Amino acid sequence: MNRLVEVPLWALVLLVAFAVVTFASHFLFPSVRWFFRRRMERVVARLNERLTRPIEPFRLARRHDMIQRLIYDPAVAEAIEEHAREEGVPQDVAFEKARRYAREIVPRFSATAYFGIGTRLAKVLSRAFYRVRLGAFDEAGLERIDPEATVVFVMNHRSNMDYVLVTWLAAERTSLSYAVGEWARRWPLAALIRSMGAYFIRRKSRNALYRRVLARYVQMATEGGVTQAMFPEGGLSLTGAVGAPKMGLLSYMIQGFRPGKSRDVVFVPVAINYDRVIEDRMLVAAGEGGHRRFRMRLRDVARHLGRHVWLRLTRRFHRLGYASVSFGTPLALSEFAAAREGDSAELAEPLANELMERIRAVVPVLPVPLVATILLQHGAQKRADITRRFAALVSRLEAAGAHVHLPREDMDYTVEVGLRGLVIRQIVEETPDGSCRVAPGDRPLLAFYANSIAHLLPGEADGAKPSAT
Repeated sequence: MNRLVEVPLWALVLLVAFAVVTFASHFLFPSVRWFFRRRMERVVARLNERLTRPIEPFRLARRHDMIQRLIYDPAVAEAIEEHAREEGVPQDVAFEKARRYAREIVPRFSATAYFGIGTRLAKVLSRAFYRVRLGAFDEAGLERIDPEATVVFVMNHRSNMDYVLVTWLAAERTSLSYAVGEWARRWPLAALIRSMGAYFIRRKSRNALYRRVLARYVQMATEGGVTQAMFPEGGLSLTGAVGAPKMGLLSYMIQGFRPGKSRDVVFVPVAINYDRVIEDRMLVAAGEGGHRRFRMRLRDVARHLGRHVWLRLTRRFHRLGYASVSFGTPLALSEFAAAREGDSAELAEPLANELMERIRAVVPVLPVPLVATILLQHGAQKRADITRRFAALVSRLEAAGAHVHLPREDMDYTVEVGLRGLVIRQIVEETPDGSCRVAPGDRPLLAFYANSIAHLLPGEADGAKPSAT
């Protein structure tokens, strides 16, 4: 027993490595996972005491378990068989492809990342760039939502800041699960977004297997009560107007819904508007080019960041105006379905159209869009004329029930805020005689802002009509 055994150094290193890995996998890793799991449960318990809608158990499941549950789901299994048959590949090859899709889609929610980092960062960024205001708010309607229902926030898509604003404003009530496009699948952004509970989607994919896996995940999350947020337009508005809806995610959410048997789904319309959209020139250029390719070179990003930092350091930075978010009247799927006959598949289009109308109805009216509307309609004019027309438009909008934000409740100051934001950016020029006119070549950009409220003032601004683009 005490005899010495000589072994090569490489064999000793290999034995020690195997021993360390075995110890870690059987004793250390489970203990560490248990420690963090217990800590997460305590964090979630504290959060659920203050949230209006607690974090759902579905979101707290281990990501590995959710992936397994998804790929072994009967509907996904059927899709795997169909894919293997149509493509002429073995089922195990089709199964691995479905597993890859599931790993791409399923998030890894972290309550600490969401509430400890995400919402705080969202608050800091929102306030750093905008004066954030709450627009219309149907508090009574929100309070009447069934606690057992799944809530889905449906929003117009003006800017990538939309995610930031709504995440912060909803943080006192619930956590949101977003559907995020392929633009965010970049390291290290992807890991952060996934930890925030968002799931990635390939918006332009026509692969039937991928679509079935995505649809089943969305249905499982909806059935599990996960509070979600989606942009029915499917992408950023290129014209500034609230566009036409796309049926994809919405149809997945309501597929197979059975009134009285399925968990109810309540859609909350959310409308967002800005005095300045950070990506406005890029979006207008894409719209004029008839494509959705947003060209942003690295040197352009570096130049904008450098200029922004310099303005901050020299204390010459002015925030980008107002950003406002309105929450409209919720719509319960059970009530909508009861008013119409037919299966859930036939509900998608009328439901989407109704939700977009409710979003349009509560779009906040801000100073810049109003000034843009007046300049587009009447051309160059004195400030006094702009103020007079501004007051007339405000009266008309308020009479129609629109939510108009008037800073300091002062009409003259509101006009000054709207003009200042456009003059600083040289979209509007001041002539020697004191008139204000649209700078040559910037009429499309001005129309981009006027379009955001054009549906509330039909016929007021040439070139500011809503578009389905």
